[in-house]
Amino acid sequence: MTYNNKPNPDDRSDNVEKLQEMIVNTIDNMQKAEETMQNVSGEDRAHIEAKNERRRESIDAMRSEIKDENSAR
Repeated sequence: MTYNNKPNPDDRSDNVEKLQEMIVNTIDNMQKAEETMQNVSGEDRAHIEAKNERRRESIDAMRSEIKDENSAR
C-alpha cells in the first residue's frame, strides 16, 4: 500500500494576526486571574501569581515572534 501523504504548505500569511489574538486572549486571562486572586490566599494565590508570570513570559515571546515575522516580510 502506497501512501501519498504530503505536508501542508507552510502558510505564514496570517501568523501576526493569530499571535496578536493570542496576546489579547492571554492578557484577558491574566486580568481574570488577577480578579480571582482578590478572593483567594495562600497556595492558590501563589499558583495564580506563578501562572501569570508564565503568561507574561509568553506574551514577551509572542511579541518577539511578531517582530521577527514583520522583519521577515
